[in-house]
Amino acid sequence: MLKKYKQAFQKWYRRHFASEVRQQQAEDLDIKNHRLMIRDTQYFLGRAQFPDVPEIVGVERAVYDGKTPWDAQAFANELKRKQDRLYLVIRKNDQLIAFAGCSFDIQRKDAHITNIAVLPDWQGDGLGEFLMRALIRKARHMGMRQVTLEVRISNKRAQNLYHKLGFRQTGIKRGYYFGDHEDAVDMMVPLIKAPTSESSHE
Repeated sequence: MLKKYKQAFQKWYRRHFASEVRQQQAEDLDIKNHRLMIRDTQYFLGRAQFPDVPEIVGVERAVYDGKTPWDAQAFANELKRKQDRLYLVIRKNDQLIAFAGCSFDIQRKDAHITNIAVLPDWQGDGLGEFLMRALIRKARHMGMRQVTLEVRISNKRAQNLYHKLGFRQTGIKRGYYFGDHEDAVDMMVPLIKAPTSESSHE
């Protein structure tokens, strides 16, 4: 009898605790839509919503020569997951010109950049860097151990930005990208400093 009670209590506690964790994570991922300045130009930053999906796909199409690595349904599915996904959009004059997405694994303490794209006419204006820094800050705030991503091996411009933000290469995924089977570079930036030799002996 006591064993059954203990098992029932543990089951309830795990469910209750998991619910609280999910609620806290959803609150952590909430952001307020607001205006911001990037390199002396004013933009509008917001959390992506379902009505943004067609424009997000349009940005993808403009960046990837008419192709859409992720379709509208894939983005819609991501936006449903408010407890462990965060997609940010930047608008200028009511036009969606850039977006970035990140997944957050609370158990593994790992944040993963899923997408980032800036319309060609707006590239080089600091929007991609701003979005990356915003997601890294959010991951650090949530206690993530690291942020990871994949980038096309040919995309040296993006790799240079990621190196600037502290990412380092951790591996290669052969034939990773759908369609042309281009290799992907795995990159990671640690958010928690490893203990020094002095602190490890304390």
